[in-house]
Amino acid sequence: MSTTSKRGLWALITAAVFALFGAILVIGGAIDAAHNGPLYYLIFGLALLVTAALAWRKNQAALWVYTVAVLGTLVWALSLVGLDFWSLIPALDILLILAIWLLLPFVSRQIGATRASTTPLAGATALAIVALLASLFTDPHDVSGNLPKEIANASPSDPEGVPDSEWHAYGRTQAGDRWSPLKQVNSENVHNLKVAWHIHTKDLMTANDPGETVNEATPLEFDNTLYLCSTHQKLFAIDAATGNVKWVYDPKLQINPGFQHMACRGVSFHSTPENAVDSDGNPAPTDCAKRIILPVNDGRLIEIDAQTGQKCSGFADNGELELRTPNQPYTTPGQYEPTSPPVVTDRVIVANSAVTDNGSVKQASGATQAFDVYTGKRVWVFDASNADPNKMPDPDHPTFHPNSPNSWSVSSYDKNLNLVYIPMGVGTPDQWGGDRTKESERYAPGVIALNADTGKLAWFYQTVHHDLWDMDLPSQMSLVDITQKDGTIVPALYAPAKTGDIFVLDRRTGKEIVPAPETKVPGGAAAGDYTSPTQPISQLTLRPKKPLSDADIWGGTVFDQMFCSIYFHSLRYDGQYTPPSTQGTLVFPGNLGMFEWGGLTVDPQRQIAFANPISLPFVSRLVPRGPNNPTWPEKEEHGTGGETGLQHNYGIPFAVDLHPFMDPVLLPLGIKMPCRTPPWGMVAGIDLRTNKVVYIHRNGTLRDSMYGSSVPVQLPPIKIGVPSLGGPLSTAGNVAFLTGSMDYYIRAYDLTNGKVLWQDRLPAGGQSTPMTYAVNGKQYVVTYAGGHNSFPTRMGDDIIAYTLP
Repeated sequence: MSTTSKRGLWALITAAVFALFGAILVIGGAIDAAHNGPLYYLIFGLALLVTAALAWRKNQAALWVYTVAVLGTLVWALSLVGLDFWSLIPALDILLILAIWLLLPFVSRQIGATRASTTPLAGATALAIVALLASLFTDPHDVSGNLPKEIANASPSDPEGVPDSEWHAYGRTQAGDRWSPLKQVNSENVHNLKVAWHIHTKDLMTANDPGETVNEATPLEFDNTLYLCSTHQKLFAIDAATGNVKWVYDPKLQINPGFQHMACRGVSFHSTPENAVDSDGNPAPTDCAKRIILPVNDGRLIEIDAQTGQKCSGFADNGELELRTPNQPYTTPGQYEPTSPPVVTDRVIVANSAVTDNGSVKQASGATQAFDVYTGKRVWVFDASNADPNKMPDPDHPTFHPNSPNSWSVSSYDKNLNLVYIPMGVGTPDQWGGDRTKESERYAPGVIALNADTGKLAWFYQTVHHDLWDMDLPSQMSLVDITQKDGTIVPALYAPAKTGDIFVLDRRTGKEIVPAPETKVPGGAAAGDYTSPTQPISQLTLRPKKPLSDADIWGGTVFDQMFCSIYFHSLRYDGQYTPPSTQGTLVFPGNLGMFEWGGLTVDPQRQIAFANPISLPFVSRLVPRGPNNPTWPEKEEHGTGGETGLQHNYGIPFAVDLHPFMDPVLLPLGIKMPCRTPPWGMVAGIDLRTNKVVYIHRNGTLRDSMYGSSVPVQLPPIKIGVPSLGGPLSTAGNVAFLTGSMDYYIRAYDLTNGKVLWQDRLPAGGQSTPMTYAVNGKQYVVTYAGGHNSFPTRMGDDIIAYTLP
């Protein structure tokens, strides 16, 4: 008789599986322990090896050893993470599968088990299952509460006078609140929403497009017409009631794969006031009474007649304004890309632009420029790195300052104060600043307030000192008049930051309304660089309360969790603002930010806000230059076609490798699994009168999380809390809408408590901010489901309008 038949096939299989799993855990656990990681993986691996040896010998003590392993794991996991279902999963899933396998009669008999040895294991297994089931009914990450329902300000200031039924700017008004006074659709009937119309732009991604091609546009609406820019910045005029396309303007975008982005977040609108004059005092033209300003990624602004779809011939060069020449120091295509709609006042267009990150010290300038809205004549400049930022180019200094800090996001405007509020970023390269001048960091990153007519500085508030983490201020600020307890009204500005902080300032002066005390942060910059000893930390924040620890390390199984733990302990991490390093630094909140360009939505009547923060760490590794890492780019060197991976940083001592903190074993297989425990995306409600976060809930499901992997499958729609890109919308009907989550849904939330009231499946990723309007007394909610290929979500070309039946 063979050895296999004597010993039993199931006993052999059991011994082999336990030995294999044990060996993996012992080797990985030893490596992790050597980097000051937890001993658990090593101990559990040894327990599996002992269980395997005993099973091979048909010794029922195998079950006793594994019983101890189950109980020990349960105690360790509960002490570390408590009754948190998603955190318990990696500790218990493989453990319980192996326990149930040992308890199967045809297995336990072959390893000599008796009732006396199976009963303790069955009890320990049942106890672990009970703990896992109990954790389904608790969520330590969830905070429940109710925002106030009473009206604090029945008539909030709207100096732009936007009709209730219309949407004139990216945030409806240039105050950036993304709130509508419409309430036909409300929290009581929103579940009845149905598709009113659904159209396709037929403008899809092509093989020549860059690695980060996105659809992030929010439409405008006036005169019963929607205006929206598509992937290649085609401008669509759409009948707001029927979805019929009235006209399309194609700017013939010049693009190539070396561009870092291809994005259009929206367009701007200008209506000629009565008796208007241009910057030279001449009467404004009578044509193009209502005009659309279209930013084009190849460095142009184009003005188009809102009624006819024809270019406004009196503006600049037959309707087109070239922003790169003649005053940009470097004009390589793709270095300078207008991606966000500009601020437009009665007189001027205030234009900013994205500039290639981490390319070179020889990059385009991020200077802000203002142009006459009728003629395109330059009225003023603000070049943040220049000793005199308002100095116009002249024959002696014909170009702007290279690598001057830029603003790539959407600015805000207060017509009463005539101030433009610009969210500033740091000059590139981002992760090493040893050669930055005092002037180059004087106005970066943070909020800069400029007089809209002159460009003169009103005030500046810095949100990060000597930024080495790409903590650009990413969002359009929200301008809200807050009613104090004594009845006085304070004109406030809310600036969401990538760090998770929300800086609350008096928008007249830039003084703090909510304190943001300077707080000691880690030091130890890379060679040739330095760090600021402190950073401002706002007391209104959605930052995690504690630094990352072993309790935050996650994976789908114990093996993934161990690989992530090894990775975590191999990196430098001393908390938020740990400097970049050649070792590799964990950056949390990460480069993507807890807040991104979507910002907040603010109800100015109830004085409450709704947000969708995300929570993904990044890894930043400085790469010293070598023989194959040139100091300067070749002539006409193109960009990287994205913001992750190895970034050149020509002209400084280090390149930088940037990527999210993902499972290092699964990532080469194309499976992107975060190494931090979920939730990775939430919704939150904030009381702006008390400046308190009232509720936080997980947002989104696993359903589409495998899109873009090498094994694309559709997972069950289990709520876990997934990242989102794109901002929220809220209305006077006590409803908030959001489409930006990694699963393809538009959702409606009760604004008071954050609970989901309705959702509908989208055909592609909805990485845009929805909007709402009314036509003939009927309210519509519109979203652009166009996807984001580096997020990644499925690309599309769908514009969908919902209304009540």
